[in-house]
Amino acid sequence: MAATPPAAGGTLLEDHLALLAAALLPLRESERTLARWGEELAHRLAAGGRLLVAGNGGSAAEAQHLTAELVGKLRHDRQPLSAIALHAETSALTAIANDYGYDETFARQVRAHGRPHDILLLLTTSGTSTNLLTAAHAAHQAGLRSWAFTGPAPNPLADLCHEHLAIDSPDGQVVQELHLVASHVLCEYMERALPAALAAPAPAEPVRTGVEVVLGDPDPAAPAGPGGRA
Repeated sequence: MAATPPAAGGTLLEDHLALLAAALLPLRESERTLARWGEELAHRLAAGGRLLVAGNGGSAAEAQHLTAELVGKLRHDRQPLSAIALHAETSALTAIANDYGYDETFARQVRAHGRPHDILLLLTTSGTSTNLLTAAHAAHQAGLRSWAFTGPAPNPLADLCHEHLAIDSPDGQVVQELHLVASHVLCEYMERALPAALAAPAPAEPVRTGVEVVLGDPDPAAPAGPGGRA
C-alpha cells in the first residue's frame, strides 16, 4: 500500500488531515447506500444468513474489526450474529495457499461457508487483488450477494461485485481509515434495523402441489398389487 507523499511545506499530520478532509465530503454521498446495506444485512442475518468478509494487510484487520462488531456488539446488547473473517482462519488460509495457490485463499472458503443469499464483503484499497477478485467470482457462482469497500472507482473489484462503496482518495491510508468509518456506520444501521428484522415473520416454505412419486425398492411387507408387486 503506497502512501501519497506530503505536500511541500506541510507537516505530516497537516497533510494527512488535508487528504482525509478532502475524502470526507464525497463519503457523505454514501449515506443512503450504508443505510440500505444495513437494513439488508439485518434481515439476512436475522433470517439465519451469514456475512463473510476478507481483505489483505490492513484491510484484513478492518474486516476482522467488522466481524467483531457483529459477533459481539456495537453499542447495545443483542443476540450474536454470524460473521466470519476468512483471512483469520490461519490453518485453512495457509493450507489453501500451499495446495491451491494464494489466489484461491478466499474463494475456496466462500465455496465452503457461503450459502445462497449470504453476503460477502471484500475490503481493498486498490480493487485489483487477484484473491479478492477470485472470491467475488466464487460468490457469484454460489449465489451470494457481494459488496466491496474499495479505493477510487472504477476498479475491477467494484465492477465485479453487485454493489460497492468507493473512497475517493489517492492515499491508501485515508481509504482504510474511511473504510473503518463506513464499517461503523454500516453496523449502526444494521443494529437499528435488527429489531424489526427479528420480528418479521419467517419466509413461508414452498407448498408442494400435485402428486409426489417416490422411486425405490418396494416395501416387502406391503400387500401385493394386481401385478404381484406392492
